[in-house]
Amino acid sequence: MTNEEITQNYGEIIEKTVGFVKDKLKEAEGGHDWYHIQRVWNNALHIADIEGTGNRLVIELAALLHDIADAKFHNGDESIGPKLAGDHMKSLALPEVIMDKVIFIIENISFRKHHQNNTANSVELQIVQDADRLDALGAIGIARAFNYGGFKNRPLYEPQELKETAMPSLITSSNHTIGHFYEKLLLLKGLMNTPTGKQMAEERHSYMVTFLNEFYKEWEGKK
Repeated sequence: MTNEEITQNYGEIIEKTVGFVKDKLKEAEGGHDWYHIQRVWNNALHIADIEGTGNRLVIELAALLHDIADAKFHNGDESIGPKLAGDHMKSLALPEVIMDKVIFIIENISFRKHHQNNTANSVELQIVQDADRLDALGAIGIARAFNYGGFKNRPLYEPQELKETAMPSLITSSNHTIGHFYEKLLLLKGLMNTPTGKQMAEERHSYMVTFLNEFYKEWEGKK
């Protein structure tokens, strides 16, 4: 498919990808379902519009396909998602350069990959990664954390694992959902890539801190 053909068929490419993702995720866990994808897609488009940069097709496809087969739901196998995404894009006859960029994003978007290589070396990856991280923050992030905790039958909170302060600085386990906030969610604000992503993360992070302070007060019967 040439660039001219992509322009002519852009809407159909996105429409077919949306249909593909909806079908694949129709029985997904609530925090990683189609609505998660839709929110990340919307976040990515918003960031791209404000930043005024990046290949829009790469950004849209990567946002739509980034969680097509999350490894934690496939016995840790990280190869399934990129393969499914690649097969779908091949069926659309997209240029190899587009497919390579999208697959690169899928392979490098995760929080865990940040610790392996903390350089998000494409603007499209930076945008989609910020969009995905934003969905783990704020009210939606709180809802997703507890939804996944329930899915895994984890306790809400295990006080003995936390220091006696509203903002513990060290958590050694995410066996309870509150622990996950300190292992990952509260770290995301400092890992945002784009100016727009950083600005959006500030308010969502602040909301989570407020929630945690309220949670501890209610847990101890102080309010």
